[in-house]
Amino acid sequence: MLDAGPPPDAAVDAALEAAAAATLDKGPFNVLLVTVDSLRADMPWAGYERPIAPRLSALYKQSVAWTRAYSTSSFTSKSIPGFLTGKYPSELQRTGQFFTRYLDPKEFLCKNLSAEGISCVGAHAHMYFNPPGSGFEHGFSTWKIVPNLQFDYTTDPYITSDKLTPIAIDLMTEAAKDDKPFVAWFHYMDVHDKYFSHAESPHFGTKSRDLYDEEVFWTDMWIGKLLDFVESQPWGKKTAIIVSADHGEGFGEHNVWRHAHEVWEELVRVPLFAKVPGREPRTIDVPRSGIDIPATIAELVGMKDVPPMHGKSLLPEIDGATPEERDVVVDLPEDDHNERRRALIHGKYKLIAFGDDYRFSLFDLESDPGEKKDLWRESPDLAKEIRERYREVSKQIVYVHPRGGIPGKPEKDPKKR
Repeated sequence: MLDAGPPPDAAVDAALEAAAAATLDKGPFNVLLVTVDSLRADMPWAGYERPIAPRLSALYKQSVAWTRAYSTSSFTSKSIPGFLTGKYPSELQRTGQFFTRYLDPKEFLCKNLSAEGISCVGAHAHMYFNPPGSGFEHGFSTWKIVPNLQFDYTTDPYITSDKLTPIAIDLMTEAAKDDKPFVAWFHYMDVHDKYFSHAESPHFGTKSRDLYDEEVFWTDMWIGKLLDFVESQPWGKKTAIIVSADHGEGFGEHNVWRHAHEVWEELVRVPLFAKVPGREPRTIDVPRSGIDIPATIAELVGMKDVPPMHGKSLLPEIDGATPEERDVVVDLPEDDHNERRRALIHGKYKLIAFGDDYRFSLFDLESDPGEKKDLWRESPDLAKEIRERYREVSKQIVYVHPRGGIPGKPEKDPKKR
C-alpha cells in the first residue's frame, strides 16, 4: 500500500510553519547567556505568588519559554558543563573532586567558536570560576572575576550582583566593537546561600525561603540593568538573550536544604527561556535540558563546524516548529562527596537511579509533582519499560573515569559506570 502521507491538517501546519520560518531573520545573532545560581523553577512567571523577579518576568513574557526545563545535574560543578559543552559531566575529562576541574578545552563550545573567529566573553562572582579552578573558561577570549573574593568551600558569603553587572556591560561593549557575532555569559551568584537581606528588596520574613526571595529580587534588579543596557545599544537588536540556572534549591522538600547530592525536582527543575529578535513569545511544555543550550547558541551565532553534542538546538521550536517529544537525562557522577545519581525524564515519568543502578524509584510527575509516591514496586510493568529505556539512553553516555581517580575512594570498574 502506498504511503498516503501525513494527515491534511498536519501537512497544512507544516507548510505554515515553514512559511513563517522563512520570513524570520536568520542571524547571525550575538548571544547573551544569563544564568542565576540556585534559581528554582517556581518563579513568578510559573505561578509563585511573590513578585520577586519583575525584570525577568517581563523578559519571560517576550520570550519562548520551556515550562519543563532541567539542569544537567544538581550542583554547579557538574551542571554548568552541560550548557558549555552540550555533553554530560560523566563523559568529560575531569578530576574527581566535588569542585571538579574540566581538563580538555576541545570539549567546550567556546574553544570551537574561537577557531571560527567568534569570541566568547564572561564574568563571574565565585572563586571556583577563577582559572584554573573549574576549567569553565576554556575558549573564552576575556574572563573576569568580581574582585576581592576568596574561595569559601562551604558557602557564598559575598554580595556581587552590583559588581558583576558593570563588568558585564564593559565586556559586552568591548566585544561589540568587532564585526562578528559574540557570546557573552554572566553567572549571578547572590541567590546562592548565604542569603542576605537588601535595602532595595521587599522584606518577606526571616526564614530561609524569605531571604532567598529577597536575593532573587536583588539579583533580578541588577540583571534588569544589564538588559536595559543591551536594549539601548544598536547591536541589541541583533542580540538573543537566554536565561537559565545551573540548578534549583531545596527548602526542606525530601529533607534537602540547599542543593547537590540528589536529583529531586526542586534541585534540577530550572527556568529556561529565550528572547530572539523577531520571534513570537510562547510556552513549550515538553521536557528540555540545559544540555540543549550550546547547540542553540551555535546555531544563533552561525557556527559552521558544530562539534558533536547530546543536546539539540532549540532554535527550530523558537522559530515556531512543533516541539518533538524527547527524553531528558540528569547526570550526577560520583566524586569525593557524592554517590552517583542519574535520572531519566520520559514524558510524564521520571526514573531515578541510585548509586551504580543498585536501586530505582519511579514517579508520575503529572499526578505527583512532589515525587512522594514511588511507583517502582506498585507498577512493575511500567517500571520495567522505563528502566529498559533508561539503560538504552545510558549506553549513549560513555563514562570517562576522573583523572587520578576519586580521592579517598577505591577504584571501580569504569565499564560498570
